Amino acid sequence: MKMISNRRTNEFPILRLPFLAIEEIFKTMDRIKIINFSMISKRTKTVAKNMDFYSKYAICLYIDKTLGISINGTNYLVTCTYLMTSDKQMDGKIEQNEYNQCIIRSIFKYSMDPVEEWKQLCKHVLGIFKKQTINNLFMVLDAFADQNISIIDFLKTNVKSVNRCSLFQWDKENNVEENFAYFLNNITIKNELGSSLHIKNNNFDGKIPKHLKELYIGNSQWIGYERLLEIDSKHVILRSDRITNKEWNSFLKKWIAMETNQNLECLELSHKHLEEFRELVLHDIPHEMVDGGDKRVLKNFLNRRVINGGIDIRRIDGRTATFFTRFDNFWMSVH
Repeated sequence: MKMISNRRTNEFPILRLPFLAIEEIFKTMDRIKIINFSMISKRTKTVAKNMDFYSKYAICLYIDKTLGISINGTNYLVTCTYLMTSDKQMDGKIEQNEYNQCIIRSIFKYSMDPVEEWKQLCKHVLGIFKKQTINNLFMVLDAFADQNISIIDFLKTNVKSVNRCSLFQWDKENNVEENFAYFLNNITIKNELGSSLHIKNNNFDGKIPKHLKELYIGNSQWIGYERLLEIDSKHVILRSDRITNKEWNSFLKKWIAMETNQNLECLELSHKHLEEFRELVLHDIPHEMVDGGDKRVLKNFLNRRVINGGIDIRRIDGRTATFFTRFDNFWMSVH
């Protein structure tokens, strides 16, 4: 029979099988093999694109000194990654590592123009797996600084939104402010944004995304009072903000009156002394000192923890904000 594989050449006529049989074979295939198969011809690309089970996969993009695209399986148990490299010796190398019982499988591809080839690969993979939303975007803004605008324009054109985004830079002396602003003004972030960038301009005009679940801003000296009022994320972490005690007082009064930050569930700040905060910020705001022996389960950035004591203030709708310190950080938890 023609459908039986040729034992001499070790070939298997997969394209002659019924579609349901092909799909079952695809379900057993490594995602890298699916991508490689889709690149053979127009016909194999069409076959690969017609699979119905890709919704369980998540796409992650990495823009660093090495550019990558990952296709993650259910619960991230297996991650398959293509990595573009300018190191010719790495071409075709395959690495496999295990981390927390998860398998990370990577294949390196040499390119004289890694950014452009990465774009083309991303476009191909997004088309094959029928993805318009990126699950995770990791971008180092000074890795390919002269191509950032081109990369951001590519993402804007080919990606509808990003669920989680993490932005970094290698050298804090590099000025990435214009690129950061351009990124924020052009990329739609749905759930989480983390920035570890060094922004020195207090008048930085990038637009913080609305309705985020989590917002982390390290080196947050550029976050002033007016910018704080604009944030409507549920969980917020600010490191080294420049907001004065008087402004924190005004912010809390607006929060109590439900004039600002109504979505806020948890706010984490750099270390503040609880008694000093009470004296300098809450001096004219009604509050209640909670006995240190009283234990309550309150929300912080990652989950819920048992908290002893703290200071309570109440909003006009009856919701309570508790201030407490933990692990050298200062928390406001709304419950």
